[in-house]
Amino acid sequence: MDTENKTKTSIQVRLSCLVMGLGQIANRQIIKGVLYLLCLGLFLAYMFSFGINDLKGFFTLGTTEADPWLGIKGDDSIMMLLRGMIAVSAIVAIVIIYINNIKDIIHTEELKNKGKALPSFTKALKKFLDRKFYVVALAVPVTGVFIFNVIPIIFMILIAFTNYGGDVIPPSLVDWIGLGNFKKIFTLGNIKSTFFKILGWNLIWAFASTALNYFGGLFLALLLNKKCVKGKTFWRAFPILAYAVPGFITLLAFKFMFSYGGPVNYYITMAGGKAVGFLGIDAGIKARLIGLFVNAWISIPTSMLLATGILSNMNTELYEAAAIDGATKWKQFVKITLPFVIFSTTAVLITSFINNFNNFGVFYFLRGGLYMDGYFLASDTDLLINWLYNLSIDNNYYGIGAAVSLIIFVITSVLSLTVYVRSAAFRKEDTFR
Repeated sequence: MDTENKTKTSIQVRLSCLVMGLGQIANRQIIKGVLYLLCLGLFLAYMFSFGINDLKGFFTLGTTEADPWLGIKGDDSIMMLLRGMIAVSAIVAIVIIYINNIKDIIHTEELKNKGKALPSFTKALKKFLDRKFYVVALAVPVTGVFIFNVIPIIFMILIAFTNYGGDVIPPSLVDWIGLGNFKKIFTLGNIKSTFFKILGWNLIWAFASTALNYFGGLFLALLLNKKCVKGKTFWRAFPILAYAVPGFITLLAFKFMFSYGGPVNYYITMAGGKAVGFLGIDAGIKARLIGLFVNAWISIPTSMLLATGILSNMNTELYEAAAIDGATKWKQFVKITLPFVIFSTTAVLITSFINNFNNFGVFYFLRGGLYMDGYFLASDTDLLINWLYNLSIDNNYYGIGAAVSLIIFVITSVLSLTVYVRSAAFRKEDTFR
């Protein structure tokens, strides 16, 4: 009997390994087996009608170039790349379902060998919904994230390895060039020079603006936390007004204020001076400092609110003990307040750094559209994200732009992960508990 059972088990598992659902049908789990067969049938129907050609197109990106004069339609390389991604996604999905099918039939056979009754489809479905409700609840949002976030990101990454852009845009055929775009960025004269200039400024900007915004907000929170300050509600509400105004409106307002015909230059000329090009092509460091100031104006209120909430949870007994030991106010701040605040806001601090590194709006609204000598389609205040926009959207260098975006991702992810792993929030989690 045992030999017969093992033989039956082996046959049914092999059936499901050969064709999805056959083992379930052999075990009289008809609905489940039919669903697995339906998935397989839909996949095969798609592959034989579109999928095989889409996969071929993914690797070739087209073989026939369009010629409107001769009436030749030709291949659309970008659509072939996208459809190829869908074909690969379909293959990954069917592999996951296939593995689930094998796990299911093995589990079913284990139940049979233990002499237990096989649950009906309705009962199995209710059990699944009860035990793995999170899977059902997250199915729709995860699918949405995959379609609207993951696929575009993968598409952008793949574009970085093609020659798409410049003169090579549909109806011209796009081709795979491997690391060609990265070689241009790191070796090609003007592009290389521009990349390293912008990267250096981008890092300075990210660290400086993050520190300024963070410590500016902490300073305001500490100041408003003092008992001697009157009208705390008003002073806390005042910075929030700057935050409540949409950022791009604030940026456009500051652009007007510092323009040649703006209020700042008006009072300078009224005082007998000459109008200053704060944001002009010859502004130099003035434009960078104004960018830092404006970004601080927008961002410090958020840091202040965050720090205020954290300071309200501080243990005042620590300060009393420190004062008894003779610690000065500065010593208390360095040894008690600052470590606690940084520990509590490490994740926010890293997020703020990444946001500042990729802060597109500040210099786009203050100085957007400026191209300077010594830069390839950029100015001295552009960040990598602004240069990426200039390359891809304004000048059709999509391949190089995609390569720049991939470099941005690598830089920000490596820096943020390194800082977090080395931070007290990661290494000394129990210190402030």
